Amino acid sequence: MSRSPNRLVATIFGAVYLLVGLLGLFVAGTNVVGEEGALLLGVFQVNHLHNIVHLAIGAALLLAGLRSTPAAKRVNVIVGAVYLLVGIVGFFIVDTPANILALNTPDHFLHLGSAIVLLGVGLALDRDAAPRRAAV
Repeated sequence: MSRSPNRLVATIFGAVYLLVGLLGLFVAGTNVVGEEGALLLGVFQVNHLHNIVHLAIGAALLLAGLRSTPAAKRVNVIVGAVYLLVGIVGFFIVDTPANILALNTPDHFLHLGSAIVLLGVGLALDRDAAPRRAAV
């Protein structure tokens, strides 16, 4: 793997989110979807849908980090933007039927923190890794 910050961050975040998704499957119990969830690490509320999302995001980040710098950069920005949106919207959907992922306040801050790191690295670093278009 090259010394790309985007690849490193994507790989680390991918592995962590995969691990969190797997651990969450063991604690979620019968909570499949909805506002209620079990606590992961005693702090983060999760249900099975929430865990599946973590597994999918973790896999996307890990695969992109292992593939190439442009792929890692692209996935970091996309996942970072999604987490920014989820982090903000999450504050407004708590205690409503729209909260199908069983998000709680610590989840919102974790998603916002992840968004800052992923977007920061994705947008600011490895600028020379973007594929160049040929002049016509």
